[in-house]
Amino acid sequence: METKYGHLTYCSNIHPGETWKDHFYQLKENLPNIRKKISPNAEMGLGLRLANEASVELLDPKVLEEFQTWLKKEGYYVFLINGFPYGNFHGTTVKESVYNPDWATKERLEYTIRLFSILSKLLPLGMEGGVSTPPLSYQFFDSTNSDLNKRISLATENIINILIHLIQIQIETGKTLHLDIEPEPDGILGNVKLFVDWYLDLFLPLAIPKVKNQFGFSGEDAEEKIKNHIRICLDICHSAVSFEDNQAVVNLLLKNSIRVGRIQISSALKINFDHKIEEKLNLLSNFDEPTYLHQVVAKKPSSGIISYRDLPPALQSKMEPNEEWRIHFHVPVFLDSYGLVSSTRKEILDLLELQKKNLFTNALEIETYTWGVLPKELQIPMADSIVRELDWVLSVLETES
Repeated sequence: METKYGHLTYCSNIHPGETWKDHFYQLKENLPNIRKKISPNAEMGLGLRLANEASVELLDPKVLEEFQTWLKKEGYYVFLINGFPYGNFHGTTVKESVYNPDWATKERLEYTIRLFSILSKLLPLGMEGGVSTPPLSYQFFDSTNSDLNKRISLATENIINILIHLIQIQIETGKTLHLDIEPEPDGILGNVKLFVDWYLDLFLPLAIPKVKNQFGFSGEDAEEKIKNHIRICLDICHSAVSFEDNQAVVNLLLKNSIRVGRIQISSALKINFDHKIEEKLNLLSNFDEPTYLHQVVAKKPSSGIISYRDLPPALQSKMEPNEEWRIHFHVPVFLDSYGLVSSTRKEILDLLELQKKNLFTNALEIETYTWGVLPKELQIPMADSIVRELDWVLSVLETES
C-alpha cells in the first residue's frame, strides 16, 4: 500500500511452494484476509517471490494473463520481486545452497532476466520496480583467492549484462526496473561497505565504457543510467548482524550517489552474555534448526568482531563475559525480546526514522520468512503474523518523530 514514506508490502517468500500453482494458491489463500485488515479501501502492493520453476511457468502468456486479471479484480499490484532464492526455500535444507546458482552462472542470469520480463508486464504505470538478488555469491565456495577472483569477475560481467538489458527495456517501454543487490553476512558482498567498494572500484569502471559503447551515452549519462538500474537492497537484519551503524550506512550511500532499491524490514536475534550465560545458550539452542544459514557475528570485549558461519559453531565456541551476539535469524519485527533473548528491533526503528527524514527509497518490504522454523511458542497463524507486522510498521511510519 502507498504510505507517505513509500509503498509498503511484505515478501511472499514466507509462503511455501516452488511451482506457480503453489505460489498462486498461497496468494489466494492469504492475501484477501491480509488486505481486508490492512488496506480495505486501497490497492495493496505485493513483494512477489518467484522460484525458478514458477518463473518459467508464469511467462506463459495465458498463465500471466490469468494472474494479471486476478490482481486487478482483487485490488493488488506487484512492484517488487524477490529473486534471491532460486529453488527450494521451505521444508528442505537450504543453508548455503540458497546462493546456487550464483551470479557466476548462466542459470542465475537467465532466471533474473525472466523475473524482469514478468515484472515489466505486471508493474503499474508510473511506478519503478525491482528484483532483489544475492551479493554475487557465498564467500566460502572457493578455497583460493584465484578462484574467488574469477568468480567475482564472472559475476560482475553477468550483472553488467543485466544492466544492458534493463537500459534496453527502459528505452523501449519507458519503464524503470532495477536490480537490488542484497549484502548478507558471508556473502562475497557481505556488508554495505563491501558492496560500495565493489560498486565503485570494480563494477562502475567496467560498466561505464560498456554502456557508453552500447548506447552512445556520455560518461556522465552512462553513470547515471547505471546507478538508476543497479541498486542496493538494504536489509536491516543483515546490517544489524554485521554491527553496521544505520546513519553511517545511509551517509556512505548518499555520499556516493548509490541508490536504495528497497529497504527490507527484518529483525535479527541479539543477545548479551552479561549474566545467565548457560541459560541463554540453552535458549538459543531452540533456534538451531537445519533449514537456513544462521550466521553469527560476535563482539568480544578482548578481540573485537568474530564471525561464525552458522549457529552451531558459535554455540560450541569459548564464551567471554559481556560478549554480544547478532544472529541471522529473521524474527517477527514487532517483538523486542523473547525472554532472555532480544532482537534488533531498535535498528529497524532507527533506519525507518532515517527513511522518514531522507526518503531514499520508495519501496519498503517486510521480509520475515522463517515463520515455519520459529520456536513453536513464537508462531501464530501466518496471515495474522503478517497483519501484525504490517500494522506495527505502519504505526512506526505514522508516529511523528
